[in-house]
Amino acid sequence: MRNQAKGFSLIELLIVVAIIGIVASIAVPSLLASRRSANEASAQSSLRTIQSCELTYQATTGRGDYATLAQLRGDFLTDQVLGSGAKSGYAFVVTPSAAGSRPATFHATGTPQITVGIGQTGTRRFGITEDGVLHGDSGGGLAAYANAAAVKAAPAMGNQ
Repeated sequence: MRNQAKGFSLIELLIVVAIIGIVASIAVPSLLASRRSANEASAQSSLRTIQSCELTYQATTGRGDYATLAQLRGDFLTDQVLGSGAKSGYAFVVTPSAAGSRPATFHATGTPQITVGIGQTGTRRFGITEDGVLHGDSGGGLAAYANAAAVKAAPAMGNQ
């Protein structure tokens, strides 16, 4: 009696590994692009939330003035995650005008936390002001907008 070996040959296993490698090399970049896109959509939504919270703060607690992100979190107008200044790979900063200055203004920006490499969290920066128009671009080295005028000078996102 002869025992017959059953199983796959080395060549067959190498072919399967090569096919898996090819499929992975196609799928991984798409997965990373989808994650960046989801991060950017979350950043846009977060800025709209911040703008809404600012309007609520101004009309109630703020007595006509806008708040910083920490003040919004302290008054329970934002959730703890957004109130911390970082959410879904983006960093958020809110800069209100000085208390008592009229007209009161603010600008909020969202910038990617990682701007290069495979772990890149976004390719665009976003900003919003008291007028409620969301702006964004991929310029400025993806640094936060310097002021409200810089936010308003950036292209509108087309979804006012």
